[in-house]
Formats: sequence, structure tokens, C-alpha cells
Amino acid sequence: MKPYNKNLKQASRDLRNNMTSAEKLLWSRLRNKQILGLQFYRQKPILNFIVDFYCPAVNLVIECDGGQHFTKDGLEADRIRDDALAQLGLKVLRFDNGQVIGQVDDVVEVVYRYCLKELSKESP
Repeated sequence: MKPYNKNLKQASRDLRNNMTSAEKLLWSRLRNKQILGLQFYRQKPILNFIVDFYCPAVNLVIECDGGQHFTKDGLEADRIRDDALAQLGLKVLRFDNGQVIGQVDDVVEVVYRYCLKELSKESP
């Protein structure tokens, strides 16, 4: 299990109960092991962050980014966060909310291809 701040547990629950439209749409395509039988978790605390989606089997974090992520401060915060997650061996895939809502099939395809690539590394 990846380290997390137990104080984020309630915030994580609150985020699960108040997902954005983009998060809800993507979750409808990730849940119930729809991609290669892999388990995804939503609003998962890792370190001092709460990531939108997490798949431990392939060390993948998926983020749905709203407008605040594209400001100078937002971009810097995301860079710091991504670096910290990378230190744990996690890959972060970022999609903006418009991309998820308008092109969910393309987003799911990117996730699928990444997962397939990672799984093929494990089996000879």
C-alpha cells in the first residue's frame, strides 16, 4: 500500500460524494474492472494528495483537470505533485475536463493502451 495521510480520509470521502461531471463520466468507464480486469479506485489518498483515480496493479494515477490546473500556480502545484508521485513509481496521466467530456472514448483508449503496455512488461 502506498503511504498516505490518514487525515485525508474524510476529505477523500467528501470528494467521492461530490465528483465533477468529468470525473463521474470517466469513473463510469473505469469502475467494475472494465479495463483489462483492473481495479481502479477513486479519490484515493496517496502521500499528502488525493488523486482522482488510482490503479495499483499498473502504478497509474489519472487526473481530470479543471481550469484551476492551467494557471501558473496550478501548473507548478501539479508539477510538484507529479514529481512526488513519480518518486513512488507512479505514472500520472492528466486529462482536462473538456477532453474527458468531449472525447471520453479517446481518453479511455489512452488509459487502456498504457495499462496493456504495463501488464505486458510483467508477463514474459
